[in-house]
Amino acid sequence: MKILIKNGRLIDPASGLDRIGDLAIANGRIVALGEPTEFAAERIIDASGLIVAPGLVDLAARLREPGHEHEGMLESELAAAAAGGVTSLVCPPDTDPVLDEPGLVEMLKFRARKLSRCRLFPLGALTKNLSGDSLTEMAELTEAGCIGFSQAESPIRDTLVLQRALMYAATYGYTVWLRPQDAWLSGGVAASGAVATRLGLSGVPVMAETVALHTIFELMRSTGARVHLCRISSAAGVELVRAAKREGLAVTADVSINSLHLTDVDIGYFNPALRLTPPVRQGRDRDALRLALADGTLDALVSDHMPVGADEKNVPFAEATPGATGLELLLSLALRWARDQGLGELEALRAVTAGPVAVLGHALGSLSASAGRLVQGGVADVCVFDANAHWAVTPEALSSQGKHTPFAFETSGFELPARVRATVVAGHIAFEASPAAAR
Repeated sequence: MKILIKNGRLIDPASGLDRIGDLAIANGRIVALGEPTEFAAERIIDASGLIVAPGLVDLAARLREPGHEHEGMLESELAAAAAGGVTSLVCPPDTDPVLDEPGLVEMLKFRARKLSRCRLFPLGALTKNLSGDSLTEMAELTEAGCIGFSQAESPIRDTLVLQRALMYAATYGYTVWLRPQDAWLSGGVAASGAVATRLGLSGVPVMAETVALHTIFELMRSTGARVHLCRISSAAGVELVRAAKREGLAVTADVSINSLHLTDVDIGYFNPALRLTPPVRQGRDRDALRLALADGTLDALVSDHMPVGADEKNVPFAEATPGATGLELLLSLALRWARDQGLGELEALRAVTAGPVAVLGHALGSLSASAGRLVQGGVADVCVFDANAHWAVTPEALSSQGKHTPFAFETSGFELPARVRATVVAGHIAFEASPAAAR
């Protein structure tokens, strides 16, 4: 389909582009930026007063299929991605069954392609069944479509196994995705501190993250492996990442929308929506994370999307399943962070487009040259949104099967900025807001 997006504010963080103009799409590619000549559009989208940006790239989104379809299905969660302007996402391997066999990966990618809502980049399991004992067949999983390897929320207790995994990955150029958490220190349900003590909740100390980071960095030095650190949550963790980057280690890192905006005080009177992994920490940690994302120490902002059913959330705090919906909130919370930091839309979009694309690098294959960009000849993954709109996060407003989020209007009392008007994936309109929603 030939699509012409007219009169929008074109923003491309990768090149610094920020101007009013048109964008023409044909055969899944951007064929012109500015005012195209002799272009017979089959569909025109009037973007007057709207921002036209690269589609968002989310490095952490659980789709709950296979294995947890009652909490989220591939169809509903990819629809949520499109509604949030997300055109590419990475999913971890902790499905049921675990993504440790090529056939499972191929099936997941096939299902996603048929839905045509969002590009899906799965991570393969680093160890079989995420048990932390024996390594998976990484070469076969890579051939099936995995772009890296992860333990998700199952830390490897045996450091020798982790060393061998990093050695193997380094030999073949694979990236290992790890959430830094010491297996013995991370068993609590809230961040250690005054709030957890007052509420009588078991705590997760900062050193659960920093001890794991020290171990990972030592192993990186000895193996030469490339590691992406998932969802850094503390000021101390930020400083260790900053030092590792100065040293020249091949490390990248991200932060979740939850840790970027919330603190342990928001738990209030045991709000189960705040039962998250990693737990949100103190104000000084949140502030350090905000600054680290702005200065590039942290490379990307992620939704940490995990739809959780009502039965798993409407229970006492300590018994609630960790997780929250986030795909449809990623753009809004990126803009809110930027405005709080005195930054503009270009910086906000960098954290959810060019930043995560740089993390993925060559794993994107043929898309690596143009993903997360608005460039002539590049892939037509585009998000059109109204930066001046505001919306209340309610269950009815969410496409995801997961309706639980700490940012729900009912509990937070505030609206979020920005509403997506249209999402284009490979030249196909994957989402378009209804006229009523656009008002």
